[in-house]
Amino acid sequence: MRRRSQLAAPAAFARVTDWERHRVPLTTITATSDGFTARTGVGPVGFDDPMEITHWDPPRRVHLVKRGRVIRGSATITVEPEGSGSVVTWDEEASVIGVPGFLDPVVRRLLGLMVSSVLRRLLRD
Repeated sequence: MRRRSQLAAPAAFARVTDWERHRVPLTTITATSDGFTARTGVGPVGFDDPMEITHWDPPRRVHLVKRGRVIRGSATITVEPEGSGSVVTWDEEASVIGVPGFLDPVVRRLLGLMVSSVLRRLLRD
């Protein structure tokens, strides 16, 4: 996913790495000492998606590893200056444990919609 922003690279990086502002339906995000955890569910029914920051290079790049029991994978967010604004690239690979491989296109599509929505909201001027 690639999105252009009017925000300068440092401001765009600050926004996309403000984990608690990522707001996804039915999910709360809490910062941890080594990253953050996304808790998805309703009441006591749900799952945690812990993410560890394995590379931190502000305002250019961050790499995360998903270490949950339900969702595994990694994501790299890169911010590059472009004129007075920036370009944010979010590359993510994720798999949902227990979901058959033939449903991978559905999982990728849902993940893409979620990332697009989060980036659009975070990068508003």
